[in-house]
Amino acid sequence: MKKILAYIQDSYNELVHKVTWPSWKELQGSSILVMVSSIIIALVVALMDLIFKNFMSGVYNLFS
Repeated sequence: MKKILAYIQDSYNELVHKVTWPSWKELQGSSILVMVSSIIIALVVALMDLIFKNFMSGVYNLFS
């Protein structure tokens, strides 16, 4: 039980005194960057899916 209590105390000490938390402005900028990146990646994947779907439809039409 002492080890668990020491772990919790050490964790709290590290979070309060050693961690550098981002400012609100930095957090907003990072969030916007993640959202824009996610949208771009989603659009690229959707485009690749559309291209592959059309390609496979053409292949299936050749053999049917």
